[in-house]
Amino acid sequence: MDVFALFSARIGNAMQVLYPEVGADLLARIVVEPPRDASHGDLSTNAAMIVAKPLGKNPRDVAAALVEHFRHDEDVQSVEVAGPGFINFRLEAPIWHEVLRSIAEQGEDYGRSALGQGERVNIEYVSANPTGPMHVGHTRGAVFGDTLAALMAYSGFEVTREYYINDTGGQTITLGRSAFLRYREALGETIEIPSGFYPGEYLVPVGQALAAEHGRSLLDKPEEEAVLIAREAALAAMMELIKQDLARLNIHHQVFFSERTLHGTGGDIETTLAWLREKGMVYEGRLDPPKGKTPEEWEDREQTLFRATDFGDDIDRPLVKSDGSYTYFAADIAYHRNKFLRGFKHMINVLGADHSGYVKRLQAATKAVSLNAADMDVRICQLVRLLKNGEPFKMSKRSGDLVTLADVVEEVGADATRFMLMYRRNDAAMDFDFALVKEQTKDNPVFYVQYAHARTHSIFKTAARDLPTLDVSPSALANAEIDRIVTPAELDLVRVLAAWPRTVTAAAVAHEPHRIAFYVHELAAAFHGFWAKGKDDPQLRFVNFDDPKLTLARLALVDAVRQVIANALAILGVSAPEELS
Repeated sequence: MDVFALFSARIGNAMQVLYPEVGADLLARIVVEPPRDASHGDLSTNAAMIVAKPLGKNPRDVAAALVEHFRHDEDVQSVEVAGPGFINFRLEAPIWHEVLRSIAEQGEDYGRSALGQGERVNIEYVSANPTGPMHVGHTRGAVFGDTLAALMAYSGFEVTREYYINDTGGQTITLGRSAFLRYREALGETIEIPSGFYPGEYLVPVGQALAAEHGRSLLDKPEEEAVLIAREAALAAMMELIKQDLARLNIHHQVFFSERTLHGTGGDIETTLAWLREKGMVYEGRLDPPKGKTPEEWEDREQTLFRATDFGDDIDRPLVKSDGSYTYFAADIAYHRNKFLRGFKHMINVLGADHSGYVKRLQAATKAVSLNAADMDVRICQLVRLLKNGEPFKMSKRSGDLVTLADVVEEVGADATRFMLMYRRNDAAMDFDFALVKEQTKDNPVFYVQYAHARTHSIFKTAARDLPTLDVSPSALANAEIDRIVTPAELDLVRVLAAWPRTVTAAAVAHEPHRIAFYVHELAAAFHGFWAKGKDDPQLRFVNFDDPKLTLARLALVDAVRQVIANALAILGVSAPEELS
């Protein structure tokens, strides 16, 4: 049961009874949430302030009418007007007992919703250039995208996880030249890797594989032809390496889309530009110099431009370079039209901090190619500073001195990597401290949460030891006398459990999966806090020798905590251990 959704519906119904002229658009803006100060009650709503102005009434007068309406509700202990027109509710204990029963009945599905109603959403994430292994900077976007995909699926969307392979352009030729040098090295030559090439050791096996397959025959071919052969081998090897790296974090994409397929005669770029011209969205014209550019740095020429400003962008965008080749943005437009034609009206792109300037242009492209039928959300993942011995690493595929995803996972494990990268908003830069995530203390968020889950199992082991005849099977827990849960400390813990469905929905609507990590840490803190109170007050201990029925009721509460922690960790892609070593 979602307490907040329940009272949102009740408040909406009350509003329609009291003020029939209130429309659905106003009711949709009503918010029911926990008050900022817990001492003010269990729920707070802005309902009166939302409808007062359209009704031409004073918000406090509307609030007073609603208060009177709810004064005799059997689930409401007290209700009062606060401030300019907020309404605060304090609920009776039975409503919280229903939350525990809902968790027991729904199990893994507690918090799951039909918000998405089966609508398809394409989430594109990682999409790192296939020129080397994944580094920790890519890892943040990978974890964010994968967690968001799990969250959206949990919220009733049909999710497709997609990786866009940038397998064209100058960087792939550089990769091919770098691999060709490693091929020559494998044949026994002494090589020197020029500046600007990829010097990483990860290309050594590619060179060895080329030597094993081709012998010395590539040396007899024109260099450009040999480099192209080396490029194909390197691209295939790098994509396999990237997939292996992602699998270390249990990240698996359903679609790997090759940029190369967009190019060529009759390809998506060509057909998309023809379609844009037909719709009047392309013209030949000149652009003003970018800010900060001097006339000497600016090429003033007639060029093919996309009317991006018609769709919310700051400037119109070039589609064809001076050498006649297509711009990267032309490929982006074609790619997103391809997504739309595949049936995706909801698209989410997860990009790195260096792509923040792409947000408006990608949104403009999506509006244009769908004729405003599709929406695009671009989520930017800011930089990660990896600390080791107090010193940050520099991460560069070109330098060869990089910290890879594999390095991080090997050092701290997949669970710590995933949780810590989600334990901060994606749009905020973060430090990833190796020392912190390896500590088994309350200062380590992932340990703190996993320990809470393990502690729930420990409590059941204690009950089995101390009360061996007590039936703690799922059916027994489901039939426990939940109405014995009445102390303020117990009900405070249930209130946190009751916030889970609302948290899931809010996180899915906002595309903010970090809220799941924040919530489960809050739940762990509440649970650890209650356990600590039991050490000081025997009346609050989970296992009560003199009252098996109360023990069973409290074990049902413990099991509810276990279930919700497990549900949250499942979305985060983090394991829920029964014990910690």
